[in-house]
Amino acid sequence: MGWLSAGDGYEIALVEGRVVARATTGRAAGRQLKTLPKQVREHPEAQRLRLFAAWLDRHAAACLAQVDTWMVSSLPVPTGLVAEVWPDEAWQSVLRDLVVVGDDPDEAGFLRGVTDAGELRVVNLDGETVRLSPATVTLPHPVRLPDLAELREFATELGVEQRVEQIHRATWTMPADPAARAAAVTEFSGGGFSSRSALAARAVSLGYRVSGGYATCSVRDAGRIAEASVWIGEPYWDGGTETGDLSWHDREGRDLPLQKVGPVAWSEGMRMAAALYAGRTVEGGRDA
Repeated sequence: MGWLSAGDGYEIALVEGRVVARATTGRAAGRQLKTLPKQVREHPEAQRLRLFAAWLDRHAAACLAQVDTWMVSSLPVPTGLVAEVWPDEAWQSVLRDLVVVGDDPDEAGFLRGVTDAGELRVVNLDGETVRLSPATVTLPHPVRLPDLAELREFATELGVEQRVEQIHRATWTMPADPAARAAAVTEFSGGGFSSRSALAARAVSLGYRVSGGYATCSVRDAGRIAEASVWIGEPYWDGGTETGDLSWHDREGRDLPLQKVGPVAWSEGMRMAAALYAGRTVEGGRDA
């Protein structure tokens, strides 16, 4: 973005998300100022830039949330859509370096760019840059990546940094034989918090929804919606509370036995429960 006139003797621009000014006259002409003069701060053009900066922040957050949803649910995304949004810096920053899979589920690679023809440039595990142009691609959840360990090792070699947590996302694998009638996991129950509001605030800060007495997250797994929930205490109680059991429900609110929970829903539910439990109050001293 170029420089805009902001009254006599000043120009303004957005630099790294904030409004900055430079003088156009005198000894300081062309030099960026450390602070905004009052007349510049109150100029209508400066206000428009601040509103634009706020919109850019919201747009970046929306792009991040959308791509995270695609990844968690392993949803097929039209290749043409990826190519269309790639020039947008906000989209590109969250899509770059994610692992994508085309028609061949065994051919996973890191998304590095898009050609002028709309093909995706992907670096595979052999270190080769290949071009993909299937109708759709998926950004698989890590539990669906058979070569996850190799991808993590190769990502370190490439210096990959993902905005959307994918290959280094904490994952849990369901036990081979969960109890036939069990409907809840108790591994992360009993984490004490000073107040229910503190636990609810932690859930919200981690990106989870708080509804009634539960922290929840919904996941589309193999075409079905499953909601994981952890009890966090009565909504109108603000005394001390503890994390409760982790359980799953279908779209109609019916309890799902553990054997019926899909691998992604299991991993994401356990990830939520573990993250909530990690913020518990830990007593100090010899007996802690």
